[in-house]
Amino acid sequence: MDVDDYLSRAREARTAADAATLSNVREQCLRAEEAWLAMARRMTSLAELQSRNEAAKQAERAAKV
Repeated sequence: MDVDDYLSRAREARTAADAATLSNVREQCLRAEEAWLAMARRMTSLAELQSRNEAAKQAERAAKV
């Protein structure tokens, strides 16, 4: 799964929450939405960290040359 998949699932959960007539179902869907959004944020943060680490490694290699 990628960030777009997580965001898509979050949108689906929000849509289900908006359509829910029972409060417990709505709350469950809202918790699911937040979980999907949290996973998307973590994946985005991880990708940024990996990118920074790779850039630092490349800069270090270039400095040694």
